[in-house]
Amino acid sequence: MLEENFKKDIINIENISIVPTLLNVICQTTGMGFAAVARVTDERWITCTVLDNLQFGLKTGDELELKTTLCDDIRKNPKSIIIDNVSEDAQYHDHHTPEIYKFQSYISVPIIRRDGSFFGTLCAIDPKPNQLKEFKVGEMFNLFAELISFHLTAIEKEAENEIVLNEKTSLLEKTQGEKKEVEKLKSDAEKKLIEKNISLEKMNSELEAFNYISSHDLQEPLRKIQLFTDVIERDETQNLSEKSKMAFQKIKTSAFRMQHLINDLLSYSKTKFDERKFELKDLNIITNDVIEDLKEESQNKNVIFKINELGKLSVIEFQFRQLLYNLIGNSLKFAHPERKLTITVTSEIIENAQSVYDRLSPDVKYFHLTVSDNGIGFDPEYSDKIFGLFQALHTKPLKSTGIGLTIVKRIVENHHGFIKAEGVLNEGAKFEIFIPVE
Repeated sequence: MLEENFKKDIINIENISIVPTLLNVICQTTGMGFAAVARVTDERWITCTVLDNLQFGLKTGDELELKTTLCDDIRKNPKSIIIDNVSEDAQYHDHHTPEIYKFQSYISVPIIRRDGSFFGTLCAIDPKPNQLKEFKVGEMFNLFAELISFHLTAIEKEAENEIVLNEKTSLLEKTQGEKKEVEKLKSDAEKKLIEKNISLEKMNSELEAFNYISSHDLQEPLRKIQLFTDVIERDETQNLSEKSKMAFQKIKTSAFRMQHLINDLLSYSKTKFDERKFELKDLNIITNDVIEDLKEESQNKNVIFKINELGKLSVIEFQFRQLLYNLIGNSLKFAHPERKLTITVTSEIIENAQSVYDRLSPDVKYFHLTVSDNGIGFDPEYSDKIFGLFQALHTKPLKSTGIGLTIVKRIVENHHGFIKAEGVLNEGAKFEIFIPVE
C-alpha cells in the first residue's frame, strides 16, 4: 500500500488536466511507445501517470526498484539523459537498466518544483532506436516539465494555504475575543486565494488553448501521415504512381504543419519561462542579424529593407530578436504578389505619448518602434483580434499557424510595453511598439 504522501503526489499530477495530452504529444511526435511522469525519492520510484502503447505493464501507482532505473541518476544529478540507440551508445550500451527493461531509446528530464526541490521525472522509452538528441525534442521535454512543475507547485501551495488557514481558524476561534482576528485572517487569505485563482485561470485559459492544439491540430497531420503512408505502401514501393506521388506530397505538407506548430508552441511558451535579463543592446545589430537569418525567405522575393538608425534599448535580447524575426518574417510571408515588397523599420523617443496611443501613460517617456510593409495587409476590423492565440487571418495556402503575433504581444508585455496593429487590405500593415524608457 502506498503511503499518504505518495497518494497525494499522484492525485496532484492527476489534477493537472493537460498532462495526458502532453504524454500523447510526446509519443506522437517522437515515435516512443511509452511515456510517464514518475515520483522519485531517494528510496522510491512510483508512477504518477502513464501512457503505455507497448504493454510495458506499468499503471498509475505501480513501483519499480529505484536502483534499476536511470531516474535515480537524474535525482542525484538533475540533468536530462537522452539515448538514441543503446547498442551504439558508448556510455549506456553495457548499462544494467536497458538490459532489464529491454529498451533501445530513452529520454528523461527532471521535474523541479519552483522552490528548487526535486519531484521526479518526465520520461519515455521504446524498444526501437529513435532520434531524440535533436534540439527541438529536448526543448519540448523541458517545456512540458516546466508546465507540470508550474501547476504542481500551484496545487501544492494552495493545499498548504488551506491547511494553514484551517489551523489558524481552529486556534483563534477558541475564545470570543479572538474571533475578530480570525475573520481578518480569513478575509486576507481569501483575497490572496482569489488573486491566485485569477492568475491560475488566466494560465488555464492558455493551457486550454494549448490542450486544444495538442489534441486536435497536432494529431490531424499525424493521422494524415499514417493514412497516406498506407496508400504508398499498398500501391507501390519501388516506382511511385501519380496517385502515390500525390499522397506523398500530402504527407510532406502535413508533416511540415505539425513541425511548424510544435516550433511555434515552444517559442510561445519560452517567452514566458525565459529568465528576464535586461541588457542595453544596439537594435540595428539585432535587426541586421534577423534579416540575415531570413535571407533564405527573402532571396526569392524582390525586397527592399529600409532600416533607420534605431539606437539602443534595454531589452531581453533573445526575446527581442524573436519579436523582430516574427514581424519581419510576417511581412515576407504576406508580400503582395504584384509589387516590390518594402519593409521599413524606424524608431523614435516620444513624450506625451497619450496623444499617440490612448493606452500609454502621459508622464512616461517611450521608445517607439515601428515595423511596416506594403504587402497584402489586413482588414482594420481585425486590428485587435490579430494578436489572439492561433488567430491566422491568411490560411490558404498555409503560411501561418496564428501564433507568431501572439508571441510578439507577449514579448512586448514582458518589456512592460504596448503594441498596436494597423492594416489596410491590399495596401500593407504597420505594427507600432511602445516600451517605457527607464
